[in-house]
Amino acid sequence: MALPDYQSIMLPLLKFAGDKQEHSNREAIDHIAEFFKLTEEDRKELLPSGQQYVIDNRTAWARTYLRAAGLLITTKRSHFKITDIGLQVLQKNPPMINVKFLNQFPQFVEFRTVRKEKDNHEEQEEVGANLSQTPQELLEYGYQKITNDLAQEILASIKLCTPRFFEKLVVELLLKMGYGGSLKDAGKAVGQSGDGGIDGIIKEDKLGLDVIYIQAKRWEGVVGRPEIHKFVGALVGQRAKKGVFITTSGFTKEAQEYAKTIEQKVILIDGGTLTLLMIENDIGVSKIISYDVKKIDSDYFVEE
Repeated sequence: MALPDYQSIMLPLLKFAGDKQEHSNREAIDHIAEFFKLTEEDRKELLPSGQQYVIDNRTAWARTYLRAAGLLITTKRSHFKITDIGLQVLQKNPPMINVKFLNQFPQFVEFRTVRKEKDNHEEQEEVGANLSQTPQELLEYGYQKITNDLAQEILASIKLCTPRFFEKLVVELLLKMGYGGSLKDAGKAVGQSGDGGIDGIIKEDKLGLDVIYIQAKRWEGVVGRPEIHKFVGALVGQRAKKGVFITTSGFTKEAQEYAKTIEQKVILIDGGTLTLLMIENDIGVSKIISYDVKKIDSDYFVEE
């Protein structure tokens, strides 16, 4: 089933705390997962950053909003309980609790105003937009969209460059990822007729204990098994054990399966992976702005 949005979690979470007992954040997450009958796959769905489970994040934001409205209170690190105001809300048996409902509490309005999200974000919530996404999710998915758009722009630019430039780009990227030494002595672009299907050679490490052979092709169609077979043949001719095949397009399923069964270690990198590696390693891109997302250090506020 679809994961519940953080506003849908608010009422079940408050009812869970309605026993007036202290509960841990972990207990709350497990209760919400059971309440909504989430599968193990649902529980393990991650945010784009891969740093947190989606259900954990949404439960945490539901708890944050309820606490901001004065319905819950933090008792100690990672623990909470219901307040008298929260009990009064439950006695009225509301059909649901959401951001609009919480706006009746002055401290919640102040909380929202401080975060400078009331005017724009609240209007979206009232018309039903982005109800499933917490502020952190909006940030992460927004970042993901920017990255994906940038990746497409990079790929389009690569396709306009010469094959020689593409080979140089690939070697430079691998160097930036930690292979070899300097651009001068670690990467050698071959790219000539009769090169046996090899476009570049790079040291695996700075000492040159082993080498990696590179095939870099700007293809429009997908790369099939025959092309990978030719590359492997070139590796055998060089008595090489390792190779990287990079393309601006993609690989057929047969090509991917073949690469897994051969004796040589051949890594296949498609256009999407290539552009993301370039972004990650600052190849062909420049940073314009960065944001540090922080969370409260609960230990700081614990008195000895």
